[in-house]
Amino acid sequence: MPRALSTADAFNAIAEPRRREILMALAETGAMPVGELADALSLPQPSVSKHLGVLREVGIVSVQRQGRRRVYELRAEALKPVHDWIREFERFWSHKLDRVKARAERMAQESPQRSEDPLANRTVES
Repeated sequence: MPRALSTADAFNAIAEPRRREILMALAETGAMPVGELADALSLPQPSVSKHLGVLREVGIVSVQRQGRRRVYELRAEALKPVHDWIREFERFWSHKLDRVKARAERMAQESPQRSEDPLANRTVES
């Protein structure tokens, strides 16, 4: 079966690690020209441009021309389908975290109380 195009939807677009790096950079710094983004990520500008093109096609980033520069900006609302899908699995993480917390609390209550002073628990030989 042929693989889905990377531009089919947000899920496929963000499956590529470099695209996720680009999105994180835009999320942290705000809108950036492609050249500055390439420098910030230490990636070749043509590679960043190609990835930005994919992200733009699915609507995750927008671009505006400012003179001779193209400035890209994150459109986080386009990631909502990914967020909504991931939320379906949150109950598994929450349940496991609750279990870990309960076990840690139980172990803390069951363990003998130790003195804060490490020398207080030593026996002295004469």
